[in-house]
Amino acid sequence: MPQLLRVGPYVVCFWSNEGSPLEPVHVHIAMGRAEANATKPWITSAGKVLLCINDSRIPDRQLRRLTRLVEANADAIVASWIERFGEAKYYC
Repeated sequence: MPQLLRVGPYVVCFWSNEGSPLEPVHVHIAMGRAEANATKPWITSAGKVLLCINDSRIPDRQLRRLTRLVEANADAIVASWIERFGEAKYYC
């Protein structure tokens, strides 16, 4: 799992295999290390974040902070996604 960012105890990453067909651009956020029950925010074509799943139950205050961080780094995250998976599709 390629790690993109680390914020305190949280890691922001991609899974090595994001599905076939390829899912829309998104990241996984979990405490400590990547887990199957990670929080999953989608990155839109406008660089905003839509929360898809909060299975890791990140508290609201921390989740807002992490969402802003993902949005601030959306261009770099999308570039890493394209480098890794060859294309970028968006949820919206």
